[in-house]
Amino acid sequence: MVGLSNSAYQLLFFLLVLVFTPFPSHSADPDPLQDICVADLNATFSVNGYPCKPISQVSAGVLVAAADVQSFPGLNTLGISMARADLSVGGLVPPHTHPRASETVVVIKGKVLVGFVTTANVYYSKVLTAGQMFIIPRGLVHFQLNVGQEKALILASFNSQLPGVVVDATSLFATKPAIPNQVLTKAFQVGDDVINLIKSKFGA
Repeated sequence: MVGLSNSAYQLLFFLLVLVFTPFPSHSADPDPLQDICVADLNATFSVNGYPCKPISQVSAGVLVAAADVQSFPGLNTLGISMARADLSVGGLVPPHTHPRASETVVVIKGKVLVGFVTTANVYYSKVLTAGQMFIIPRGLVHFQLNVGQEKALILASFNSQLPGVVVDATSLFATKPAIPNQVLTKAFQVGDDVINLIKSKFGA
């Protein structure tokens, strides 16, 4: 019977450790492998994000309002996007979620109530003034409301090139086809009349 040398045992041990060591999973957008990768939105295929335009077809761009990879292709593969919201007095960004990104909100002008709800149904909020920031974890329901006496301006940034937006009210009351009233009446513990009234507000 031939025995294994110390070095063979060490190699075997190393391989076993390597096989059974859990590798951390990364849930963020992939790191870019080149300086820029402007998205080709007309491409017929996509692996993870959009294919890159040839560098000869890339030019500088400016965009006001939402800037994600679909409206600002230069963000492709960079894992970031932004949005600007101008809120009139009493204006509301309704409760919504971003399934693929956490968000930071910075108030540039005005006075804005920002809040989110955790998975344990705990509500966190703060009234922000110019220069203050609030962080919203990925996937949690949140909103922004102008509680000041003047127009407000906020800038939001996301750690995804395409954070996605799911607006709670429209997701429940304005789907095509409609969610059955039986589901909504049981969920909200109200009658058909209330559900039909809410649906009518959304043109459903």
